[in-house]
Amino acid sequence: MISDFAQKVFQELDRKMPALKEMFPKKELQAAVQSALGKMDVVTREEFDAQAAVLQRTRERLEKLEQQLTELEQSQKSD
Repeated sequence: MISDFAQKVFQELDRKMPALKEMFPKKELQAAVQSALGKMDVVTREEFDAQAAVLQRTRERLEKLEQQLTELEQSQKSD
């Protein structure tokens, strides 16, 4: 995943900044891009979507629990 993304970034840099080829050898620039991307804390889209779904379910449970708590507090006040 990271190496594919690094390749795309490198190609885009090469397209938009062709002078970089003259300043840095291709392998060094590719290694630098891949190293920088490897240090980033990235996840796949699938992992992100799975965590978003977990968060949504957790949020729904919290809202239900808050509602139950409110109902219990109201019933206790009326007793």
